[in-house]
Amino acid sequence: MPTISTFYGILIRMFFNDHPPPHFHARYGEFEVTLDVGTLEVLEGQLPRRALNLVQEWAMIHKEELLENWRLCREKALPSNIEPLP
Repeated sequence: MPTISTFYGILIRMFFNDHPPPHFHARYGEFEVTLDVGTLEVLEGQLPRRALNLVQEWAMIHKEELLENWRLCREKALPSNIEPLP
């Protein structure tokens, strides 16, 4: 599973050829969450509130890039790295 961004100790990843809906995985320490790209709602798992807020803020900024990476992963191509939060 490629890591597409890292910030504040949070890893953002996407699986190759993963199931719909378009989503990504965020890991922070022992916590992991799956978020829907379209709604930014948690599909599965949990993160501490502060980490979740940072991930959702990042995802709002990079929504189009996330959707493009989703398309690439569905085609089993390497996704692009996405800029972290400053």
